[in-house]
Amino acid sequence: MTQNYLTTLSPSEVIGQAKAFFAERVPLSAAYPEKEGAGFLVLRGQGGEEVALSVTASAGGTRIRASTLLFDQAVSRFLSTLPVPAEAAV
Repeated sequence: MTQNYLTTLSPSEVIGQAKAFFAERVPLSAAYPEKEGAGFLVLRGQGGEEVALSVTASAGGTRIRASTLLFDQAVSRFLSTLPVPAEAAV
């Protein structure tokens, strides 16, 4: 499943928070960094399953695209912890 999100954090802050969240706040299905670059992070977890995050700075904030097969619920929880721009808040 692929999820998209918009946040006020910078791309590097999103990547840092993702690494901490998936290592510490998802104890039964933790995932750890496998590959990382300026605009992406690939985490590897239980059974070799991966979480791929792409982050891009844009005019409205930072756009995040997250993709996974097994960690859908954990990705949704992570994204819900990030601040959203005021105009995007509902």
